[in-house]
Amino acid sequence: MPRPRRSQISLEDTPMYHCCSRVTRRAFLLGDDELTGKNYDHRRDWVESQLLKLAAVFAIDIAAYAVMSNHLHLVLRVDIYEANAWSDREVVEHWHNLFKGTDITQKFAKGEVIESFEVNNLKHSIAQYRSRLCDISWFMRALNEPIARMANKEDNCTGRFWEGRFKSQALLDEAAVLACMAYVELNPIRAKMVDTLENSDHTSIQLRVNAALKGEQPTKLLPFIGDERLNQPKGINFALKDYLELVDETGRIIRDDKRGSISANSTKILTRLNISSDNWIKLTSEFGELFHGPVGETQSLTRYCEHLQKRRRHFSKSCQHFQAD
Repeated sequence: MPRPRRSQISLEDTPMYHCCSRVTRRAFLLGDDELTGKNYDHRRDWVESQLLKLAAVFAIDIAAYAVMSNHLHLVLRVDIYEANAWSDREVVEHWHNLFKGTDITQKFAKGEVIESFEVNNLKHSIAQYRSRLCDISWFMRALNEPIARMANKEDNCTGRFWEGRFKSQALLDEAAVLACMAYVELNPIRAKMVDTLENSDHTSIQLRVNAALKGEQPTKLLPFIGDERLNQPKGINFALKDYLELVDETGRIIRDDKRGSISANSTKILTRLNISSDNWIKLTSEFGELFHGPVGETQSLTRYCEHLQKRRRHFSKSCQHFQAD
């Protein structure tokens, strides 16, 4: 039985979440559909375009993503502080980028006079929009619904395109976040769709690699900011170069389907996270099978479950992979 979304998302414990949406009946409606012989790769462009558009609208950052032939993976960071820092006008402008709003919010956005009897309704709408703009459920709704409408129109049909609910996992610490990001970004290589990161179309790792070649970072992704945390902007507290090297070597081991060890030069992150190379390969290869709920080291999972008064720590045995052998 599906659990309520509120029992899966707790911003007091972590702002980081892994989300996954699957096409209904797991059909290949975003790639080559063997049943119909049609190719729908262009729909992956739709998803990626809409996803990157939402990054500029919501107070939710994209750390990683992969748009596959029949499902979508995301690693998201909710920034409730950014949403609270927006002015009322900024909130309305962000919301109107996606939705029509109300007649009163339209008047407010145009700078027209708001009558006294309209003020309470305006304040209520702004408070509601501010809350929704840092809500993962609304983010996924704004992503999935337009794609479903476009696909149904193209197929001249009605009904569900996506499965009814998206999967959500709390990522409770740095180790969980980095392992999940690598797992997501290596999806095309694990699926034997491509051999290299730079050829992994419709993924965040491709954007990061292409930008890194120019000495830059993608503006629409949560940046890597190194490990100097004092007075740093928000971002992932690791060096981008170290992460790219680690994921590249991990991908080569997974692609070649052979035992292998991560080179000493690429173990900087693993040493800091206290994860062995073998455990790292298992995490990035089998993350989806190992975890079906909150993810993190044993202590992180214990705190999370105690805070949400969860009696059972599901898949707690898998936490052992977040440690050196």
